[in-house]
Amino acid sequence: MSEVLVLVDHVDGAVRKPTYELLAIAKRLGSPSAVFIGAADKAEAAAADLAKYGAEKVYAIDDAEVKGYLVAPKAEALQQVAEAASPAAILLVSSAEGKEIAGRLAIKLGSGLITDAVDVDADGSTTQSVFAGSYTVKAKVTKGTPIITVKPNSAAAEEGAGAGTVEQFSVTISDAAKAARIVASNPRQASGRPELAEAAIVVSGGRGTGGDFGAVEGLADALGAAVGASRAAVDSGWKPHNLQIGQTGKVVSPQLYVAAGISGAIQHRAGMQTSKTIVAVNKDEEAPIFELVDFGVVGDLHTVLPAATAEVEKRK
Repeated sequence: MSEVLVLVDHVDGAVRKPTYELLAIAKRLGSPSAVFIGAADKAEAAAADLAKYGAEKVYAIDDAEVKGYLVAPKAEALQQVAEAASPAAILLVSSAEGKEIAGRLAIKLGSGLITDAVDVDADGSTTQSVFAGSYTVKAKVTKGTPIITVKPNSAAAEEGAGAGTVEQFSVTISDAAKAARIVASNPRQASGRPELAEAAIVVSGGRGTGGDFGAVEGLADALGAAVGASRAAVDSGWKPHNLQIGQTGKVVSPQLYVAAGISGAIQHRAGMQTSKTIVAVNKDEEAPIFELVDFGVVGDLHTVLPAATAEVEKRK
């Protein structure tokens, strides 16, 4: 059975949930092999976690030549693994970095590329939601090794013991790939909440909050959810841009999306319309958001959300 490479998305060796989802998809296509690019002393622990979710092999690449640069060195490293392994497919998380790596890798391997898939069939056919979720497209790579980026929450992570055999893999990074160096970064403050793009539940607030996100954050914490914001809330300075959901922000596809005080303009809908279940709370019964929700509540979010939070807490 041919290998299927999965680029591991991790933070300092801690594997993130979307990688486990990719391993579940990889099982449909062949034998899952994870590619871990990180500190050498983190590889063994990461491999143990990856094996729990079906990774048969883990290619461990010391990131000494990779860290401190933008995505080009990672694309070269993945290229070298792919040329050695001749995989049936290569899967990456559909993040900004993942898509950038995938694009560069596709050029290097002369392969077809599909981004933002929400499902992958056993024959390699993918499903994508396009035009703000208005249409569903089926596609399949016809040239080279299929390279596919998959949105978080597109598959359920499946526990299933894999061998998790660690293979140290040495790479050579060209000087050209090191042209763009990271000279400074702005560390994100830890909130204790899930990462927005990969959260199974998202509670978002908009102009209707009036700048007071207390009720939104209270419900999010009760549900173990991430907090998002509309463009209007971000433009007003109430929340940072990294929490913005929409065409000019992040695209999310959680199991549950709660829109509080958000009118539902097309710009926002483009970022959340593929959510599995959508709930809206808005005082305006004519708000466009009610056109696409599964459940809608006409009311003041500052009254409705605390009541919902209390009920969630009661049932814990």
